[in-house]
Amino acid sequence: MKPEVELFFRFRFFNINHCTIFKNTITCKILNAMPEINKVDQKQLSEWIKGRHKYTLLFKASRDGCVATTFRSNCNNKGATVTVLYNASGSVYGGYTSVAWKGTGAYSLDNNAFLFRLYQNGTAKPVQFPVTKAGHAINDNPNYGPTFGAGHDLYTFNGTVVHDGTCYPLNGSTNFGHSYNMKGEDLNTICNGNLKVTDLEVYMVEELPNAPLENPWRRTPEWNLKFLEELKANIEYYKPLKELKIQQARILLVGQVGAGKSSFFNTINSIFRGYITSQACSGNAEHSLTTVYRTYQVRNGPSGKPMNFRLHDTRGLEADQGIDGHEISYIVDGHLPDRHQFNPSLPISPEIPGFITSPQLSDKIHCVAFVMDSSTVDVLPEKVLERIKSLQTRLNQKGVPQVVLLTKVDKVCPIMTEESVSRVFYSPIIQEVVDRVSQIMGLPRAHILPLKNYESEMELDDNVSTLALITLQQVLRFADDFMYNYLDLLEEGKLKQENIRE
Repeated sequence: MKPEVELFFRFRFFNINHCTIFKNTITCKILNAMPEINKVDQKQLSEWIKGRHKYTLLFKASRDGCVATTFRSNCNNKGATVTVLYNASGSVYGGYTSVAWKGTGAYSLDNNAFLFRLYQNGTAKPVQFPVTKAGHAINDNPNYGPTFGAGHDLYTFNGTVVHDGTCYPLNGSTNFGHSYNMKGEDLNTICNGNLKVTDLEVYMVEELPNAPLENPWRRTPEWNLKFLEELKANIEYYKPLKELKIQQARILLVGQVGAGKSSFFNTINSIFRGYITSQACSGNAEHSLTTVYRTYQVRNGPSGKPMNFRLHDTRGLEADQGIDGHEISYIVDGHLPDRHQFNPSLPISPEIPGFITSPQLSDKIHCVAFVMDSSTVDVLPEKVLERIKSLQTRLNQKGVPQVVLLTKVDKVCPIMTEESVSRVFYSPIIQEVVDRVSQIMGLPRAHILPLKNYESEMELDDNVSTLALITLQQVLRFADDFMYNYLDLLEEGKLKQENIRE
């Protein structure tokens, strides 16, 4: 029998065939009542269970019949489950168990079990009721439907319950508070004083640590061609603070061998050239492929005009090689000339050819970008990390902003990013890596910028370009922070004007 029911629109649980509106009330002819938990309810349950989960419908009274043997055949040995009951007054409640139903005829121990209410009389009023007697979390009687607690807190039905034309009058019982902490709630506030339900469902609950987040962990405008062009325009027209009279912001790239320092320059260069380039030597090798200190220009493809920033490339960090705290001081202060040949046996000093003895603000480094391979963060050699920390100490003393370019995110989360990096901020895996790097480096999470360089591609990809430009735009903003601090010192009379030149 398909009853006609008059209900308010807030009951979004049903498939409706025909509706008429009269005095703000919708009269609906229900062809098939189909309550089924929506995304909001799933999110609430997952917050209680802790984690991210997939919910698969195993048993549904209105579809399968309210029969205990059917419940058992559909739900036994399926792992964690959540049982959801919907009563005729619009209340929604139930229970969760992390142990499988098996029909053992005994109680099951479950420290994670809980009862819950999602809605009371059609209004969302979620509350969780944790188990207090874990040894009696569920009663696994093979003749019963889902049953929670000893006593029982929530005993749904046994045998077969027949639909009476309006609902399923369940033949179980309730004794809320016996094995679960009900927080002052009772039979009336949970299920309106009765066990008459329009439906009863059981879902298998599977943990999904790698599934995409519903909302991005870092918000950006919608990724499309318009956004990409806006990013390109912002960077093309970028200029350092005019009060300081310098032409270009200078960004120093520092990182482990193979992390992608040179590839980052090649990626940015490719975007503005309009095709894939490999101007900087890059690739995989045992030791750093960068042997010369380079201050790369990025030029606007159509005009060939240099943009108002430079990317400075250094030799890769290794356990026993690469720049140290002493050398980085010379670099960030602007003493090192372009195309200086690195020599492990000859440290940077005022005696090297071309050493800039009186660097100006325009020679200095305005932001340092540590380039890290996201796929090797957990196996970063201790000596390399010590070297990075030594560099950070010097940079902090000099007030130089620091960011991390977290490369190769497509290797860390290939399911979501290999096909399109536009989903990078929906990846919980990448979010976790960002959090770990933030802790390792002692930098705010906003300073950790996930990135994919052009590597195997033969043509430009809008999404790869968009992510790279989001990263570069943020780096330039941090460089501006350095300049604003410098301007403050000037205005406070703590620096001399002659330190600035065009």
